[in-house]
Amino acid sequence: MKVAVVGSGIAGLAVAHTLHGHAEITLLEADEHFGGHSRTVDITLATPQIWRERGARPATSFHVDTGFAVFNERSNPNLMNLFNELGVATAQAQPSMSVQLPGALNGGKLEWSSAGPGAVFAQSANTLNWRFVRMLGELPRFNALAARLTRRGQDDELMQPLGDFLRQQRFSDEFRDWCLLPLVACIWSCPVEQASAFPLATLVRFSQRHGLLRFGQRSPWRSVLGGARNYVDRITASIADRRLNTPVRLIERDAAGVRVLTDGAAERFDKLVLATHPDQALALLREPSAGERATLGAIRFQPHRAVLHTDATVLPDSRRAWAAWNYEDEGAQGIDQPPARAAVHCLLNRLQPLPVTQPVLLSLDPLREIAPEQVLAEWDDAHAVFDLAAVRAQAGMAALQGRQHSYFCGAWMGDGSHEDGLRAGLAVARVLLIEAARQGAGPT
Repeated sequence: MKVAVVGSGIAGLAVAHTLHGHAEITLLEADEHFGGHSRTVDITLATPQIWRERGARPATSFHVDTGFAVFNERSNPNLMNLFNELGVATAQAQPSMSVQLPGALNGGKLEWSSAGPGAVFAQSANTLNWRFVRMLGELPRFNALAARLTRRGQDDELMQPLGDFLRQQRFSDEFRDWCLLPLVACIWSCPVEQASAFPLATLVRFSQRHGLLRFGQRSPWRSVLGGARNYVDRITASIADRRLNTPVRLIERDAAGVRVLTDGAAERFDKLVLATHPDQALALLREPSAGERATLGAIRFQPHRAVLHTDATVLPDSRRAWAAWNYEDEGAQGIDQPPARAAVHCLLNRLQPLPVTQPVLLSLDPLREIAPEQVLAEWDDAHAVFDLAAVRAQAGMAALQGRQHSYFCGAWMGDGSHEDGLRAGLAVARVLLIEAARQGAGPT
């Protein structure tokens, strides 16, 4: 059985890896690297003069992961199994989140972090700030209420927008604006206005899986030792027909199978796996069905500008408040108006073992231009928007699978995590294994 896999993110790699030896796989990737969101970048940093005087090396070359960087052992069983199978080593990571909001404290800047008790009260005056202390006290109430709704199966309440739920349950503005919405914005790299429109179920599902909102009860998090490309290279090495810089231009489907058109080539396949963003999949299909248009078209993606750099001034002023993910916005534009712009700064030193103490950061949509001499790389990126329309569309994906010899998979079919992408790819691969066995291609 000939199978075309379009897209080499974790979902596409899962399909290709699982079908190895059972089908003839062609992996098509438009980009110049395999792995999709697993992007490992090589960089070289000159050591500052003060370090050279202390005997440090004058320059250091190493790599950083700038997309998929960490995973939670408890909530990523398939990913752990894959890494064990491939013999991929992992290292400990230090997940945490910080918030910096200009004008939040009577015109002054608010800073706090989840990295520990000292980080929570990085601004010591907040120990006497009743609004701040009340915000912290609302975390257990939110967790308890969300857990109760989940146990009862209260789908109507779980599907209501997060902002509406917070107002209905009389959570404070501080809990909403200083804690919960920045947390959601950090997780899904979206503006707080979008975060407020997410269904409560989106956050609850992610929080329960990953142990969020429970300070002092963190689950172990890890990163891939040697960079995420370590596992990507081990998978792609076994795929005989793998093609970089090969964008698919058009896909035609008929009763016999599919026809995939790339620059200067048109090839026939028995089955097609679109491991791309849903909008990209729709753009490739010559005649998408009404169901494909409605379901795939309901899942939107938020574009981002990603900048890899060494400018630590984007982090909180108090070093105690530095965290793995650092939320920053421009401040509210008026009463009950969300901030016009927001940024997330990932302090990569906290997420993966780097051989330098100099901060290395990945900023999504930085609020000001980073000095050119501190920029290491930049590119465009996009993340799924898990609003109510997307959550409803996810429920309709099962009806599309296998129609016209086509299958779809990606992290956007879950909550956007690497485990969700892997799970979606494995689900498609299992169906295709059965198809391959029927054609006598091998055992299931």
